[in-house]
Amino acid sequence: MNSPLLHFQVFTLFPGMFNGPVSESILKKALEKNIISIEVINFRDYAESKHQTVDDTPFGGGQGMLLMPGPVVSAIENHTDITNPNEEVILVSPQGKPFVQADAIALAKKKKLSFVCGHYEGFDERIRDYVTAEYSIGDYVLTGGELPAMVMIDCIARLIPGVIKEEDSYIEDSFYDGLLEYPHYTKPREYRGKQVPEVLLSGHHENIRKWRLKESLRRTFLRRPDLLENKILSEEERRLLEEIRNEES
Repeated sequence: MNSPLLHFQVFTLFPGMFNGPVSESILKKALEKNIISIEVINFRDYAESKHQTVDDTPFGGGQGMLLMPGPVVSAIENHTDITNPNEEVILVSPQGKPFVQADAIALAKKKKLSFVCGHYEGFDERIRDYVTAEYSIGDYVLTGGELPAMVMIDCIARLIPGVIKEEDSYIEDSFYDGLLEYPHYTKPREYRGKQVPEVLLSGHHENIRKWRLKESLRRTFLRRPDLLENKILSEEERRLLEEIRNEES
């Protein structure tokens, strides 16, 4: 059997949280086909104390408990090589860089991705010396890093060749090219007074392409104009966006 194209590792205190996401839908099929592999590691197994202690009170006082560096770093060192350019060791933290589609595309080219999930009130600062990247999925606080790790794994895995049957299905996704996705329609042609746009029934592929591009630009302009600020637009996109601005004004 060939080696998986991408191996995911997750360092966590709650390995059972990953049973559901990896046993359903696209991730399950990708695992069964050995396109990806996922290993969940409990860093409590690397605790040196009799009671497998992994947390302690913060120096200087304060609320809650912090993850100690020893168990986390030992787990990382036993399962990763941060000097390997084909690996990435990712600390999941609300202080990290906002995770966006461009990051997923870049990370999908690696051979091994490891996610370090924090918990409690945080972790000892010295753990940061043993990771290569730090990501957040949003400006809000969760109980731990497990759910963000699942989100990133799902986002990255679907970009691996063979995970999704049709490549076009993710290339046209929202954010893949910096724009929100155009509206979709299926049967029936009329539903409660609303009709499917005629262009989609025309069979004219070029007109459909232009309509989808324009509606993708329109949706982005109306809902997420910030995405257009740094996007390099083609001549066609600039022209369509000008039409949209005139129509919406």
